[in-house]
Amino acid sequence: MNCPFCGSENSRVVDSRYVRDQNSTRRRRRCDDCERRFTTYERIEMRLPAVVKRDGRREAFDINKIRAGVEVACSKRPVPVDRIDALLAGIERHFMDSTEREVTTERVGETVLGHLRTLDEVACVRFASVYREFTDVRQFLTELEALQGAQGR
Repeated sequence: MNCPFCGSENSRVVDSRYVRDQNSTRRRRRCDDCERRFTTYERIEMRLPAVVKRDGRREAFDINKIRAGVEVACSKRPVPVDRIDALLAGIERHFMDSTEREVTTERVGETVLGHLRTLDEVACVRFASVYREFTDVRQFLTELEALQGAQGR
């Protein structure tokens, strides 16, 4: 592992811990040359489906794009970061467990909305307004009515 400070290839693991929510191993390392410490995360590379965009392009599944949208939707809301991390891990696990090789952006968006609905209703509506490209107040009201209908069940 190259040191991010001096670029040396000589580093050693000082401490390792399993991070359950992210399904990864956190490793604390020390550079033998500059003696500075840094953290790395080791994850098993899982096969995620390709995402088919609305214009037909295909991209690799990127949980960081979903993270960015969810964090914007949850901004200024009382949602702890660890709950967001758990939500993202659940979404990623959902698609890892899927046998599909490709999923549409619509399917990804609906899955995110389903998970957000249980986390924070306001964040869910915020995410839906961008994802579904609301253009007027009626679309907001329709989404709110659907959310209230889901609560009633």
